Amino acid sequence: MKNKGFTFINVLGLALGLATCLLIVFYVFDELSYDRYNTKADRIYRVNEDLKLGENNVLYAVCMPPLAQALKSDFPYVENTVRIKYAGLSHVKKGTTNIPENKIAFADPSLFDVFTLPMVNGSPATALAEPNSVVITETIAKKYFGSTNVVGKTLTFENNAFYKVTGVIREMPLQSHFNYDFFISMSTFPDSRSAQWLRSDYNTYVLFKDAADHKKLEAAFPAFLNKYSGPEMQSQLKMSMAAFEKAGSFFRLNLTPLTDIHLRSKRTGELGPNSTIEYVYIFSAIALFILIIACVNFMNLSTARSSNRAREVGVRKVLGSSKTHLVFQFLAESILVTIAATAIALFAAIALLPAFNQLAGKDIVVNSHTFAWLLPALLIIVLVVGSLAGSYPAFFLSAFQPIDVLKGKLTAGFKNGGLRSVLVVFQFSISIFLIIGTLVIYKQLHYIQTRDIGYNRNQVLVVQNTFELNNQAQTFKQEIKQLPGVENATLTGFLPTSSAKNTSIFFKDASFDQKKALFPQTWEVDEDYINTLGMKMAVGRSFSAQMQTDSSGIIINEAAAKFLGLKDPLNKPLYRSNGGKQDLANSKAYHIIGVVKDFNFSSLHDVISPMVLVLAHNTGALSIRVNTKNLPALMSQIQNKWSGLSPNVKMNYSFMDEDFDALYRSEQRMGTVSVAFASLAIIIACLGLFGLAAYAAEQRTKEIGIRKILGASISTIAAMLSLDFIKLVFIAILISLPVGWFLMNKWLQDFAYRVNIQWWILPLAGVTAILIAFITISFQSIKAALTNPVESLRSE
Repeated sequence: MKNKGFTFINVLGLALGLATCLLIVFYVFDELSYDRYNTKADRIYRVNEDLKLGENNVLYAVCMPPLAQALKSDFPYVENTVRIKYAGLSHVKKGTTNIPENKIAFADPSLFDVFTLPMVNGSPATALAEPNSVVITETIAKKYFGSTNVVGKTLTFENNAFYKVTGVIREMPLQSHFNYDFFISMSTFPDSRSAQWLRSDYNTYVLFKDAADHKKLEAAFPAFLNKYSGPEMQSQLKMSMAAFEKAGSFFRLNLTPLTDIHLRSKRTGELGPNSTIEYVYIFSAIALFILIIACVNFMNLSTARSSNRAREVGVRKVLGSSKTHLVFQFLAESILVTIAATAIALFAAIALLPAFNQLAGKDIVVNSHTFAWLLPALLIIVLVVGSLAGSYPAFFLSAFQPIDVLKGKLTAGFKNGGLRSVLVVFQFSISIFLIIGTLVIYKQLHYIQTRDIGYNRNQVLVVQNTFELNNQAQTFKQEIKQLPGVENATLTGFLPTSSAKNTSIFFKDASFDQKKALFPQTWEVDEDYINTLGMKMAVGRSFSAQMQTDSSGIIINEAAAKFLGLKDPLNKPLYRSNGGKQDLANSKAYHIIGVVKDFNFSSLHDVISPMVLVLAHNTGALSIRVNTKNLPALMSQIQNKWSGLSPNVKMNYSFMDEDFDALYRSEQRMGTVSVAFASLAIIIACLGLFGLAAYAAEQRTKEIGIRKILGASISTIAAMLSLDFIKLVFIAILISLPVGWFLMNKWLQDFAYRVNIQWWILPLAGVTAILIAFITISFQSIKAALTNPVESLRSE
């Protein structure tokens, strides 16, 4: 109560730092909790497939159809296996309305033995045993039937496919790397019975009897593959597994722990969007930095004010207080203030959680499980921070001799605070590093949004799932092209901003030599694709509806031409297998009619890889390039065309530029969160600096009065008081600039296409820190310089 200003700054700074730290801790715990709801999580692993063919290297999260059963049959330490395959979007009938649903998957009956998916109705052992059976969540049961007691009832999917409801499960936890509302029995899907061992389609999981058994299986994989995939490889590539690897290629299986999938897996064929462990590391470091800055402030201000209490200590000791009592008093005061700040921080973090969820794209909730670890953690923070902050006055001041204190022999000035100077340098080094990081992240995000990606994503409307129109999809396209305001349209689901991907093997000549193999993305497009998406041809031409020979023509990208070593690729042949043996009788020869300039068809984290465009009929989506000022009217016309062809199915659409932004949503969120946290770190550091500047001015009140009487100007005194702190900020700049440059360069390495850290970013961060520090300090410095010297010297 005696020092309200310092108490307010102390509590506010620590509470702000702790609240920010808590929000980040909530985020980190949420990320690390993925898939841990499974009671057998430590024994569940996903089987992955790595394929290298020539110079082509692909990492799959999916495996061969018969793999799961073979693993269970061949290895006694495998308790069970399960396959999951995304079924894509479908429409489910509710009365006369067809409702689009896209959280649908096929799954083996063993799903409920491997994963913890509690069933509220039905039998887990038999729920997915029969064809055309489906297990749904409680939400879906209530949505279509108004109740969860629906076992035995029937759901009607599109094309009059009937599925019997055999089970109802609770909602899947959000912290799961896959999340579906419908699980259809795998036996419903005829392809699931395929015996092919050289294709990858199914996410396959293994439940081991013992957590350590995964090492045995990984050691057995080479012989296992040779047994099952070897014969097909001999048939299709005319070589054994050993010869295949000797030639520099490989075909391997490996395992990923279930709890590592969300943060440590970026493979082709993931069941959902994953995050990355790097963000956990980055945000954990930021949380630690902010907590340290807040604690440093608290300790700095506590130790700075403690010397003013030297006389109090002397008087107490004269009146009989022991050293033990004084130590306890100072520690108790510090811990009490820390408890107050922690309580404010906890309520603030909970209140700010909805806004943080929106900012970070999360759905974090604070419940009893959260408090189970949170309260002990907060107790530790209170004890550690409170004890550290109170340790200086407790042990240093309590050791003073009363006679020295009361004679005024212990009035050490501010400049003797060497520890405080080190702490100020430390916290401003962190703040400057966060400024550098924020500037670099912003520059990279701006580069992503403005870089020439090889196609024009602006003013492209994408009507999704046009396969719902069946044979009328082509009619829909032609009718849309006739509308005023429509420049062109292309009918295909293979778009640079979609998740649709497909790979094929092409060979440079008819010898089918794997050293001359190309393993590109192979997309089925129509004759309007290049023009509609605004792509550019490097050489040659696009497809043409008037050229019948284009059915055997292909367009490759520049990366494919470079990979093949073709300086003049036009009319050169490429051979594609139609399955079975790799020979002329079972292959199709294509001729290259053009080379399209490279375009980014995946994330900018990845280098543009070889691409082949094939003229074919694909009805996945209709992309429409529009050129109109009255977009709502055009949208209404497109909607009417759709309704006329498919009155019971809702038209779903998006805009390509929004779909592109969605690919980098995690980076954008990271940038926004980083800006927010960097700003908070700077505010907390400035609170501490503000308090220290006030203390320094108070300590030198008489000196300032004498200097003013001797003729010193206000500007001279303000500069003198500011200089001590500005020197510390300069030292912080010298430390943080090289560290910031090095660490942000490491972060940029994750992008195949990235900015360079420009020279001006480093001095800008330094100048920003100096300005912030100067503005913070100058307020107290000018206030002290304006004080009437009579007020400070009259007692002398």
